[in-house]
Amino acid sequence: MSVAEILHYTYADYCQWEGEWELIDGIPVSMAPAPVKIHQQLSGGIFMALNQTMQDDCVECEVLYEVDWKVNEETVLRPDIVLACEDEGEAYLTKAPKIIVEILSPATAKKDETVKYDIYEAEGVQYYILVYPDDLKAKVYGLKEGKYIKVGDFTHEILDFEDLACDISLDFSKVFKKFRT
Repeated sequence: MSVAEILHYTYADYCQWEGEWELIDGIPVSMAPAPVKIHQQLSGGIFMALNQTMQDDCVECEVLYEVDWKVNEETVLRPDIVLACEDEGEAYLTKAPKIIVEILSPATAKKDETVKYDIYEAEGVQYYILVYPDDLKAKVYGLKEGKYIKVGDFTHEILDFEDLACDISLDFSKVFKKFRT
């Protein structure tokens, strides 16, 4: 048996681990230490903003915070915020979310901008939002014909999400307002 086979893990292994982990292609990846205050505040603000813009009659979608998404038996990710629609999983997400938001930190930026970007694109996540706390900016990517196309850089603008089951928007001027001096 090779070292690669010995160090290759599955969802069953993942369920036994203590601490905060993600599993990417059978490789365990330790989550960063507890997020700093601005990360937590931005996450909470985006979560609340998305929740508030969803219409009362949008019962098939939900905004979730740090929930596991079991992509397959060898990949389990925990995005910061997701908008999931018509997902019947109880312990974890079973379908690709419509929107994923990752708040970047020095410890996660490279993984979020490359590895997760590629996975989210391949799995059909409709919108991927990378939030840069130091710059008070969000880079938004939308899926078109199976590839991410940059929608834009958002600092003060309102992003209206298209082609979703619910009418949802995100006002970045409100999200970042507290942090502007």
